[in-house]
Amino acid sequence: MVRSRARMRSLACTNIPMRSAAVADVAALCPASQEESLMNRWIRTALTVWAAFWTTYSVAQTSPAASSAPAFAITFEAKKSATPLDGRLFLLLSTDPAEEPRLQIDDTPKTQIVFGMDVENWPPAEPRVLEATNASILGHPLRSLNDLKPGEYIVQALLDRYETFHRADGHVLKLPTDRGEGRQWNRAPGNLYSKPQKLRQDEATHRIALALTEEIPPISPPTNTPYLRHIRIQSERLSKFWGRPIYLGAHVLLPAGFDAHPEARYPLMVFHGHFPADLSGFRMEPPDPNLKPDYSERFRIHGYNRIQQEEAYRFYQTWTNAGFPRFLITEIQHATQFYDDSYAVNSANVGPYGDAINYELIPEIEKRFRGLGAAWARFLYGGSTGGWEALATKVFYPDLYNAAFVACPDPVDFRAYTVINLYEDNNAYFIEGPHTRVPRPGHRDYRDLPTATMQQMNYYELALGTKSRSGQQFDIWEAVFSPVGADGYPKRIFDKVTGAIDHTVAEYWREHYDLRYIMQRDWATLGPKLRGKIHLYCGTLDNFYLNNAVKLTEEFLNSATNPPAEAEVKYGLDCEHCWNGDPSAPNHLSRLRYNTMYVPMILDHIRHSAPAGADLQSWRQ
Repeated sequence: MVRSRARMRSLACTNIPMRSAAVADVAALCPASQEESLMNRWIRTALTVWAAFWTTYSVAQTSPAASSAPAFAITFEAKKSATPLDGRLFLLLSTDPAEEPRLQIDDTPKTQIVFGMDVENWPPAEPRVLEATNASILGHPLRSLNDLKPGEYIVQALLDRYETFHRADGHVLKLPTDRGEGRQWNRAPGNLYSKPQKLRQDEATHRIALALTEEIPPISPPTNTPYLRHIRIQSERLSKFWGRPIYLGAHVLLPAGFDAHPEARYPLMVFHGHFPADLSGFRMEPPDPNLKPDYSERFRIHGYNRIQQEEAYRFYQTWTNAGFPRFLITEIQHATQFYDDSYAVNSANVGPYGDAINYELIPEIEKRFRGLGAAWARFLYGGSTGGWEALATKVFYPDLYNAAFVACPDPVDFRAYTVINLYEDNNAYFIEGPHTRVPRPGHRDYRDLPTATMQQMNYYELALGTKSRSGQQFDIWEAVFSPVGADGYPKRIFDKVTGAIDHTVAEYWREHYDLRYIMQRDWATLGPKLRGKIHLYCGTLDNFYLNNAVKLTEEFLNSATNPPAEAEVKYGLDCEHCWNGDPSAPNHLSRLRYNTMYVPMILDHIRHSAPAGADLQSWRQ
């Protein structure tokens, strides 16, 4: 309801308990008059005194100096590290005793609380203090320690350790690094943390000591089996870029009969995706009969953990069936300092991962496990991040691969960077009109109801790390797609606090990584190499609004005529994220069948595209 200026003036001058008016506001609303009576002067004076009191009281209540929020003094012992440490120091608070606070932080409505600050050259036994007066401390979902409500919490501290990298471009950066966990701050071996303890947050100001006495242990590498092999190589290209040894890994699934037919050479299926601890969805043992059923909130299904085991065991049975085509399947490990994978392209900030994967790792896999080593016998597939990587690899390395099967890909057209048009919009967090700003949604549930805004999701990342170091989704897009900033860290595509978009950075993104734009720009040369080799799938209710970019890309593919794209584009009506083109099964099942559902289609591609004289028999045994 809108009130007129005169009405506001009347209310201010006749209602003495003005809870929020400042002295200057009272003077403006109740101007003095030469004819005013002694009573009016008294009322005016009383109003002024009251306003002054209320202003002082309000400032005292909200000023950090007067805050009742506790301060947290955190230390670590010399036996954990005799040398000073760098990193991101987290204060974690939870009202849920089910797990440690460090395992309850995310960007969903159920998240618990995290505050973070950068630390450099932190010596043993010297406290680092997190308190409300420190403006550099950023929180999620609460912005300040002042916002903590009275009550009981479980509190914990953790240090995400950074290392110093002397990069080939001359920049010296302090970054986290993968230690076998896939770049996860709350599970990374070597990170220090405190034991959880109870805290009673009340009105008293107090200081709480926390000691980082625990250390996350190393992760054992996966073991080889008759069907699964694991390799790790040092990349010459990446090691040169980062100024230290950098490794790539892979899990390779061997076909039945691999050892019995040493003369056979096999086609290769490259399954792109997030960091895999081992090959996804392959299990040689029947489901565990003693497995306690869990509940999948995403799919609203009880016992989803058992369903996953059943599907993994069914894949093993299918894979070893006498009539199933014989392939090599590989999932690659390429975690970076910024994320659990590199996005499989060359990047000014992340390094030449595209060349390292395609010119070093893939040939090594084919050499060790008897791959055919020809483009007609290599295929790409994956979903979400892996979907983007599959399409990007086909676009940037079109002569090295046959077809790409692309499911629910990350934004393949930056006119629909989820819900943002990076080229025309001015703000990533708000849809702006002449007189209003509407928050942009960032995630939705199966009912199409928003569960997080763009601003909330990015503030979550900002709490976890500055300079694109959070290890989360928007920061890795920024790290991969952006040019290098003056400080050596990725240039921001938009201001992380205000959401203001930098259109000069957006232009760089368009020219280097907007897959739809690049295909359209270079179709004269790319078209003949992509014709009939793009299969694109997405649910119409993708949780991250990724269907928007797929639709824009489809419009281009349908309009391409010289040559025609002959691409396959399908949508799962009302299906959520990770729908991969299977109309015969619900989304919670089809997403578990990537490894088998594309095999008949790949076999068909081989029949139609293999060159004359190609070996189409030895690997079929």
